[in-house]
Amino acid sequence: MMHGDDSARGARGILRGALSLVRDNLRLLVLLVCTVVFLALLGEVLEGEILRLDVMAYELFVERLRSDAFTPIVQGVTSLASVVVLAVMAAVIAALAPGKAPGWCVTVNLACVVALNALLKAIVQRPRPEGFRLVAESGYSFPSGHSMVAMAFFGLLVWMIWRYHRRDAMRVVWCVFFGLVIVAVGLSRIYLGVHYASDVLAGFCVSLAWLAFYTKAIAPLFVAADGQAGDVRADA
Repeated sequence: MMHGDDSARGARGILRGALSLVRDNLRLLVLLVCTVVFLALLGEVLEGEILRLDVMAYELFVERLRSDAFTPIVQGVTSLASVVVLAVMAAVIAALAPGKAPGWCVTVNLACVVALNALLKAIVQRPRPEGFRLVAESGYSFPSGHSMVAMAFFGLLVWMIWRYHRRDAMRVVWCVFFGLVIVAVGLSRIYLGVHYASDVLAGFCVSLAWLAFYTKAIAPLFVAADGQAGDVRADA
């Protein structure tokens, strides 16, 4: 029995150590996983392949889910990553969020991601899907700009809320809400026929990798320090 107890304690110790290692190196892990997935997708795209993922997404979102009633809703969802909506949200953040310059934090993040998306599209030059678009779009397809922007912008909001909002149920609610917005925007691009699923997934990966760097090296320069954050939570 003692031997079994010692084994169980040892296993729990190893598990705690592994979880601690992941927690302490979460940004690096996210960066590595996203880079590997993006490079795998890029390799297939550069070979001119239409991935099985793309075919399955087309069958689901275009052939099965499209309807006259649902399409206006999806168009509204995709507009959440439009310039006008994001500009309004950035202005609200600048006025209400804590820190030295939260508006600049989200603006610099967004500008960098838009520039990175333009660079990647110019390098890869993947044509957009043909024959089933519901909206007019110009430019190349890989990676999805809306998906990159949604992940970068709303993902940064998730980071800011999780780090600086007081620890209550609303912190979780807002983080889940913005996470769902990110996913919904990406899926809307597939539904509308302007992107392949691999474009969307690649866009998410690029922006997640970028956020792993940005939230470590750049965002803390703009937003509240940990001491200020504690004051914000105490006052809230």
